Amino acid sequence: MVSPVAQPDLVMDFHDVVVVRETRTVLKGLSFRIPAGQNVAIIGPNGSGKSTLIKVISQELYPLARNGSYARILNRERWDIFELRQHLGLVANDLLISSSRRFTSREVVLSGFFGSAGIWPHQHITEKMELKAAAALHKVGAFHLADREWHELSSGEGRRVLLARALVHEPQALLLDEPSNSLDIAALRDLLGTMRRLAQSGTNLILVTHHLSEIVPEITHVILMKDGRVFGNGPKEEVLRKDVLSELFGIEITDSDIPDHLHSR
Repeated sequence: MVSPVAQPDLVMDFHDVVVVRETRTVLKGLSFRIPAGQNVAIIGPNGSGKSTLIKVISQELYPLARNGSYARILNRERWDIFELRQHLGLVANDLLISSSRRFTSREVVLSGFFGSAGIWPHQHITEKMELKAAAALHKVGAFHLADREWHELSSGEGRRVLLARALVHEPQALLLDEPSNSLDIAALRDLLGTMRRLAQSGTNLILVTHHLSEIVPEITHVILMKDGRVFGNGPKEEVLRKDVLSELFGIEITDSDIPDHLHSR
């Protein structure tokens, strides 16, 4: 059963967050807020700290304990990781399940209830779980893949199944970690359409990426990261400018590098 959580004003609230991995400081006083209902893209080049941020959000890593510093997800600084997954759906590339056992797409989606790689004999599947898994597959247009083996799916089909896996709990927000990696043009178009439908149906999208092509029109706000800090933060029309992006990525950005729907009007 999903534990009740008060409807938050903020999905995320980070203040002066510092994270050290081994001997290297990766996040260096990171501060930002994401209000409930706001669809946001967090953009940065490789090495900006995005992967570490994902691990902090999913509670795999914790920041240094410092006076006045906090990293709050849906009102809380500490979560049971299995409970958090019921409120914050995560779609990440390292969730592409690799196992010597064979699982159907339906079993991959059901595994979202247990945080496991596929379904195992000791796990009890209820009728309610089955119905929610079917509904999640329908929502992303992947119900026809339910009985297909995971290993037989294309990258695009697999990404849709992982989206369904993240949606089985009907989470308050969906966190997408560079979701278009390895997708061809057709699969990318399908993914972006699915993201748009989810946002239009009320799912709170938080996209972490360095691909501008993943920023669907429903995303209204952008946070830029560079060297473990917030480099820019605001409405996408104000942040996604050629001069700002050129400084962020360290190369000259031209109009052709920015998708048409992101150009400032």
